[in-house]
Amino acid sequence: SLRSFFRYAGTRKWCAPNIGEAIDAPRLYTLAGLPAGPSWTQVRQLIAGIGQEQHGDIRNRAILTLLAVYGFRSSEVCRLKLKDLDWERELIHLSRTKQRREHQYPLVREVGEAILLYLRKARPQTERREVFLRLLPPFEPLTVGGLGTMVHFQLKSLNLKLPHYGPHALRHACASHLLAEGLSLKEIGDHLGHSDPRSTRIYAKVDLEGLREVARFDLGGLL
Repeated sequence: SLRSFFRYAGTRKWCAPNIGEAIDAPRLYTLAGLPAGPSWTQVRQLIAGIGQEQHGDIRNRAILTLLAVYGFRSSEVCRLKLKDLDWERELIHLSRTKQRREHQYPLVREVGEAILLYLRKARPQTERREVFLRLLPPFEPLTVGGLGTMVHFQLKSLNLKLPHYGPHALRHACASHLLAEGLSLKEIGDHLGHSDPRSTRIYAKVDLEGLREVARFDLGGLL
């Protein structure tokens, strides 16, 4: 903005004409930022604090559990259908948004129980096959915007200071948790459905133990 202003000012002869050219734009590096999300302890606190009596709470708890445990994208959760839940083999079949192919995930007990509670007590009786629906008629599938608003409200209720409060914050929390549990970046990328390994590489920055190990590495006679 300053460079554009001084270029304009130079054409109007308000200042020397070369001032604008001397102003360098900031250098922005690819993947320079750190992934931003709540800690896993805060995620557990978030889920534990949601009630299991009101229909809205039951639905929201199931959604938040899915987002946190699997790192699904909001659009993937909204498109999830009843047929995608294989209760006999305890699997979730997910059609990935970006890769356009199906992935299978083991149905974690906590997630399965949360979804079952929603299906039995809170999901409206309708012919719609999407899992998560609006609470009020017409019982249409939950939209990405509606899901995002819900997650934003829930995260805000914890009084956390985060750059972003949407579903992607839980995706970051999931990845950081998996890294802390010892999974490789390749395994984390597969879990999140990354088609490009560079999308996962950013999480190496939050592996503090790994970074300390690199810092302690003795180069010996190489230098």
